[in-house]
Amino acid sequence: MKIALTIVLLFVAFTAKVFAQSPEKMSYQAIIRGQNNSLVVNSKISLKVIVHQGTSTGTAVYQETHSPSTNSNGLVSLEIGSGTVVTGNFSQIAWEKGPYFIETQVDATGGSNYNIIGVTQLLSVPYALHAKTADRLIGGTTTAPAVRATVISFTSSRSIASTDINNTIECTASATFTLTANFSSMLVGDTINLEAHNGAILTIQAASGVTINYNANGSANFTSAAGNVRFGFLRKTGTNSYIISGQ
Repeated sequence: MKIALTIVLLFVAFTAKVFAQSPEKMSYQAIIRGQNNSLVVNSKISLKVIVHQGTSTGTAVYQETHSPSTNSNGLVSLEIGSGTVVTGNFSQIAWEKGPYFIETQVDATGGSNYNIIGVTQLLSVPYALHAKTADRLIGGTTTAPAVRATVISFTSSRSIASTDINNTIECTASATFTLTANFSSMLVGDTINLEAHNGAILTIQAASGVTINYNANGSANFTSAAGNVRFGFLRKTGTNSYIISGQ
């Protein structure tokens, strides 16, 4: 029987690891859930990654498969560019000719009966990889600096700030994170990773004029258990609208 799965991308902007030698790699993490929204924990799964050029259904320039295992939180971690190649060459992707989209397919039983999970546009990483390409074209160094998401400690209530964008909010004491109206520093498609740690409750609150998951002045709560972490993901979809996953 096919199992419908949902996925929460923790690093949609991804973390680029650019080496002097090929292939380049991108760190990728996801939370795997079953049809009843329960976590798929401590299980070996099959995961296929497809890189599309131009649009979410555009030319598949690269495909690879992985056989990772989820942990006790349903989290799976891998590096795109290090899997079993199906087609293409990851190190030869022309990032300057984007945009590019990552399609993820999963078989929760570890077989090859993949279910399409979703397609997400790459935002920050291609620029890091494109910097390497540009360097090569102008005769500079072949190594671009690594780009890593910053982990920001969050222990008291406050509003969203420009430094939060495309980084990780690490909530270790219960607090509220407010999405203010007309926050222009965050562009449509920008993301923030959300983490509640060790019993802390992270509340995401929409201010007046802001919607969360299509609900005006909505809110989202991430309640962690002692000794555990609750993951979530926030993405801007409009001037004053956001999508939050992982509740």
